[in-house]
Amino acid sequence: MVGVDERQVPAEDLDELVAELARQETRDPGERCRLRDRIIELGFPLAVRIARYYQGRGEPFEDLVQVAAVGLIKAVDGYDPRRGPFSHFAGPTVRGELKKHFRDLGWTVRVPRRLQELKMEMSQAHRVLTHKLGRAPSVADFARYLDIDEKQVAEGLDLAHAYQPVSLDAPAPGRSENSELGTSIGERDPELESLADRLTLANLLTRVPERERRILHLRFSGNMTQAEIAAECGISQMHVSRLLSQTLAWLREAMAVS
Repeated sequence: MVGVDERQVPAEDLDELVAELARQETRDPGERCRLRDRIIELGFPLAVRIARYYQGRGEPFEDLVQVAAVGLIKAVDGYDPRRGPFSHFAGPTVRGELKKHFRDLGWTVRVPRRLQELKMEMSQAHRVLTHKLGRAPSVADFARYLDIDEKQVAEGLDLAHAYQPVSLDAPAPGRSENSELGTSIGERDPELESLADRLTLANLLTRVPERERRILHLRFSGNMTQAEIAAECGISQMHVSRLLSQTLAWLREAMAVS
């Protein structure tokens, strides 16, 4: 980020200022407010440095700095001197705010928390392994480093599409610039053309007597023979055949005029 001074004050100086803020709890509110603003100003480079660690994950760096600044403010306001030095408390608080941002706000498609955390772990592992191996890590490399099976690694790699999906208006790979991705995926659904007929049939079936409707269900959904249906309904096979013929003839006629 242009214009941001990332030079940090010594941790000891920052700890002393925050300790002074805690001691001034019962003093002049205006003086306490000025000291708080000064602490946030001096701690801001720490927030920027932590935000920089989370670059390259699909979020603008300026947004990450804003999230880290919120974490810093929460650290200042929520600090308890009994927890130890402020510098030890601020870092985890800022990182926690950034992780929460990625977990809750950065996903275009909502996925389970477990998979969101896996994506974060794999992003960190990718940087470490790339530096260590001098190449892009393989699925097996990820599995060994994170101590998970390769199926989980593949699941985590697929999450990139949920976090930042490709626009359907983007150029289709390997085609002319005028060809959009949305025109090259998907296919015609053969059942779509019969949708109106199926809706009409569903409505007509509500007008069929219960026994005939049951026979139709056993024949066409249960794949039962007429003999099996006869035994199930306690009537003769000939009767089943006659009821089927009459009901189907009525449905065909009703569909034709609908």
